[in-house]
Amino acid sequence: MNYLRNRAGVVIVAFIGFAIFAFLLGDVINYGTPFWARHQNQVGSINGNSIDINEFNAQVDQTSEMFRQQMGGGTLNPQMRSWAVQQVWSQYLNRALLEKEIEQVGLTVGQPELNDLVQGENPSMQIQQAFMNPQTGQFDRNQLNGFIAQVGSLPAAHEAHGQWEALLQNVIDTRLAAKYTDLVNNSIYVTSLEATEDYNQRNKLANFDYILLDYSAIPDSSVTVTEQDYKAYYDENKGVFKNAEETRSLEYVVFDASPTAQDTARVRETITELKAQLAESTTDSLFAAVNSDTKYPFAYRKRGEMGSALDSLIFSASPGSTVGPIVSNGTFEIAKVVDAKVWPDSVKASHILLNPAAEGGLERAQAKADSIRSLVLQGENFASLAIQFSVDEGSKINGGELGTFAPGMMVPVFENAVFNGKTGDVLVVNSQFGIHIIKIINQIGSSRVVKAAIVDKQVTSGRETMDAAYNKATQFFGAINGNNFSEVASEQQLNPSKAENITAMETMLMGTDVPRELIRWAFEADQGDVTNQVYEATNKYIVARVTDIQEKGQLPLEAVKKDIEAVVRNRVKAKQLIAQATEASQGAASLAQIAGKLGKTPVAAENIVLANPVIPGVARENTVVGTVFGLQPKQPSNPIRGAQGVYVVEVSGFVNPAVPEDLTALKKQLMQATTQRAGALTFRALQDKADIVDNRARFF
Repeated sequence: MNYLRNRAGVVIVAFIGFAIFAFLLGDVINYGTPFWARHQNQVGSINGNSIDINEFNAQVDQTSEMFRQQMGGGTLNPQMRSWAVQQVWSQYLNRALLEKEIEQVGLTVGQPELNDLVQGENPSMQIQQAFMNPQTGQFDRNQLNGFIAQVGSLPAAHEAHGQWEALLQNVIDTRLAAKYTDLVNNSIYVTSLEATEDYNQRNKLANFDYILLDYSAIPDSSVTVTEQDYKAYYDENKGVFKNAEETRSLEYVVFDASPTAQDTARVRETITELKAQLAESTTDSLFAAVNSDTKYPFAYRKRGEMGSALDSLIFSASPGSTVGPIVSNGTFEIAKVVDAKVWPDSVKASHILLNPAAEGGLERAQAKADSIRSLVLQGENFASLAIQFSVDEGSKINGGELGTFAPGMMVPVFENAVFNGKTGDVLVVNSQFGIHIIKIINQIGSSRVVKAAIVDKQVTSGRETMDAAYNKATQFFGAINGNNFSEVASEQQLNPSKAENITAMETMLMGTDVPRELIRWAFEADQGDVTNQVYEATNKYIVARVTDIQEKGQLPLEAVKKDIEAVVRNRVKAKQLIAQATEASQGAASLAQIAGKLGKTPVAAENIVLANPVIPGVARENTVVGTVFGLQPKQPSNPIRGAQGVYVVEVSGFVNPAVPEDLTALKKQLMQATTQRAGALTFRALQDKADIVDNRARFF
């Protein structure tokens, strides 16, 4: 203790010093944290403005839900989810890159214009796609009106409001982008000289003879390609070798676990048993909901709204019958027809919505609804009552009108009331949204409809099938490393596939669906690494190896050597062939004389135009044909290095086109072709100038 007392000051100073050091060290360590670790909630940034993952993901969920609705319900596959991610990212890019440009020129979308884009005679493409009838593939205006009416009656916190606002913002962004593109297009013009030159390139004909010294005449083994040869070609074409984003190349083996005949038989047996149970069931809708892979709505349907085979069976069966099984797209289907009737094709209706909570309870709300109904029946104006009493903000401004809607667009209790009623009826109906006072304005058309409980079972791979494929995959996985991938594949009689230059957001490899986890692994691995596990996709297992990494930006020579090897070798061959042709040209006054020295026979090429520089039967030869149009007739050219070999040509004559009769039409045609490219080129220019960080692959 005496020792500690004598040295207490030293101990305290040392402790405080250590604490300060630890604090500073922690700050230094945090400062040195990689970007991805310090920005773990950022899906990316555009010109320094970060995009939060939560906000981005909410947009993706809304877009995915729209896709799901367009597909008629069900579950979205990974490919559709990937499209949703890409669409949302594109929206962020468009908005961010064009925002400053649009603000500078003062472009806006006013409310009347937005209304026209949503509900006008020609709605925007986003609206048409979002409210497309999955059966007809056509825009369904009734579906749009029904959705707007329902959104107006939903609580403010309901997700449908967010979906609608996101869709409207997308419509606005697209319209602003179109206006900006129009401004750019209006700055484009074509001169008479340009139009005349374009006309001549398409119509002036060249007739010439040529001799070709083909590169294939020199064996590859006899050619030595030096580092200088590679560098010369690389330096001449440096602008071509730029990667817009980082890419990876993979070698991979797919172990197929698709359903076998035994799997099909197993599912057939299951669906047959379910058919017997469904026939005896007294709770048909519940039975279907519990046993069906696809949760079909238990609602009335018109002919043509189901698969053709099932549709035919259901509409030819009497109520109480159980039909099937049938096979459609790898799925067994059965159905029990519960009811059949004749319904209107569509209904036009208005409603007044009451909120029981705001009215002091369900009984009071019911009594108020009955009173309002009585007023309507006594001749009171429905529209005025809707404006006064309805809590549906979306429809009350239109006097409660919901527009015209088809079956399946409203909640079942509402739908049953208006489709089972008749024109002029005033009904009171309770739904999950509140109490509705409904007036049926009109019922249009009539069709036979059927309500059926549908059960389906997809043919999937059984455990034995999956295990057999997995055992093969694990056997291969256990034997490979970064150096023997191909050798082991050959020993096990497997056929590896190759996917070149894939991006971080890929969901497919050469047409094969793969899990996103595999792509994420590939972009974290080093060149030569093999997968850290056997990856599972739908009915398949995958093992892969990273064969190449191409960084974003200017690619080094070593990275592109393999890709340019053939063309560089041909360039070396061209030097030899040019020397031969040059020697043969010494003292020769015609192409025939040069051909004789080379043991060749001149070949005629007729009616060649500069706009389509193809030598018939040979190849596209831009340099050769371009040279032809700069030559004088009856004079052999110098040797020309082409794509297929070395050429010597001699023009026999040109055929000049007639003077164009309508230069204005030519200018207009050329301007249209230019403006069609202007929008994409403008956006590309803005994108190239922007500072874009894309971290999507970390999250999706």
